[in-house]
Amino acid sequence: MEFHVRASQPLPPLAIIEDALLAFDPASVVDLDLVQGLRVNAAIDAAALVELLNGAGARVLPGEVEQQPSVCCGGCSG
Repeated sequence: MEFHVRASQPLPPLAIIEDALLAFDPASVVDLDLVQGLRVNAAIDAAALVELLNGAGARVLPGEVEQQPSVCCGGCSG
């Protein structure tokens, strides 16, 4: 799933968030976009992402995590 996180509080360094995500899902990808905020692609749901981010030192509220529509074409059968 892809999520955009627009946290109202400062986030921990991206490397800390990335380490937490990779421990949860080794195939996850995270980056920071100045317009969209924190972008996360991982096999996780929104509630678990909030919990993971807060466990990594963030203070993210559930309403600050927006799941994005799927862009999967089905071509890889995944």
